[in-house]
Amino acid sequence: MAVVTETAGDSRQRALQQELRELVDVVGPAPLVDLLLERSFQLNATDIHLDPTPTGLRIRLRVDGLLHDIIELPGEITSQIISRLKLMAGMNITEKRLSQDGHISGATLRASRDIRVGSGPTIHGERLVLRLMPDETVFTKVEDLGLNAHQLQLINGALKKPYGLLLCVGPVGSGKSTTTYALLDQLNSPHRSIVTLEDPVERRIESINQIQIDPRINFNFADALRGVLRQDPDVVMVGEIRDAETAHIACRAGLTGVRVLSTLHANDTAATIDVLREFGIPPMFIADAVNCIVSQRLVRKVCTHSREIYHPDEAECRYLDISPDFADTVDLVRGVPAPVNFGTGYSGRSAVFEVLPIDARLRHAILSETPVTQLRQIAIDEGLITLEKAGLQKVREGITTLDEVHRVLLSSII
Repeated sequence: MAVVTETAGDSRQRALQQELRELVDVVGPAPLVDLLLERSFQLNATDIHLDPTPTGLRIRLRVDGLLHDIIELPGEITSQIISRLKLMAGMNITEKRLSQDGHISGATLRASRDIRVGSGPTIHGERLVLRLMPDETVFTKVEDLGLNAHQLQLINGALKKPYGLLLCVGPVGSGKSTTTYALLDQLNSPHRSIVTLEDPVERRIESINQIQIDPRINFNFADALRGVLRQDPDVVMVGEIRDAETAHIACRAGLTGVRVLSTLHANDTAATIDVLREFGIPPMFIADAVNCIVSQRLVRKVCTHSREIYHPDEAECRYLDISPDFADTVDLVRGVPAPVNFGTGYSGRSAVFEVLPIDARLRHAILSETPVTQLRQIAIDEGLITLEKAGLQKVREGITTLDEVHRVLLSSII
């Protein structure tokens, strides 16, 4: 049995490999799968990848946004492991030619976290990816998200408006759902009727009506949103705006006295306007309906238990807007690879934000169909703290490193 060690020296990784090796030879697939899921939760993994190879089944865990090789299981037990997980997820174990989606409930696992399962064919056999959902009992407060004081003030101002859209944008895995739930938790009040439309419902929130979207019965976001708007809501959270129809209905809702929270895939705040334009939403609707756009990314935090302090070199000073003459007075931190941080020097993640309130000048520019590059420059002229600036500030504060900000934010511009 081949063992792959991407982060050599990590005792937690070796311990998991050793446990899996010992179980392979003495037990069936069920205890092996149970151990893998249990340890993955303990290691704060967000995803488990099970990829078939010519010789077996490669298992990787995504921790703090990066995949780590754990082990390659022998080929003779691959089909048993895949079938076991598909059974737990309520999937058709005989169908291996098409992609499937499944769900393992927390009740099945005797845990407070669910697992979403996706399968698909490859040239070497069937592949599974497991998304370990967040603990539904744990909520992050808005003030704990990682916003600076000015950004927090802008978001709180947008939340106080009686109607309009507040959009959280970014790529998959950037923390949009966590931010949206935090905003929703802040709005949660006995005096408000709050409804969410989600696919899936990731966290249960007391006193909020949560609706599960189900495409299998043609119950989509647009249909659900139409129905909810006839039920006297004060706040509606749409899990994701995926199509033009949902975008149009959400904008109309924001114009008719409803506060709407939603997520969208866009690179940054200004690019969100272009996405809405591509959905065919008239400029007047965009300008009047959208109150605030929040773009975000997740960066890994320097390990608090294994780190070192250093002074920036000339290139780092240039990126951080620090005079090289004062480099010796500036303390930056970087992680030291160790077992406690999975051999990476990082542990945990923090969000960096770009918060764009739609003010009078931007509304006029949107109505004038100003190109997105000019919209962004207008926002910067009015004091927008860009994702890049927010990331570099976290470097100066000793939260993350310049290498990490380059990896997540700056690779396309440096």
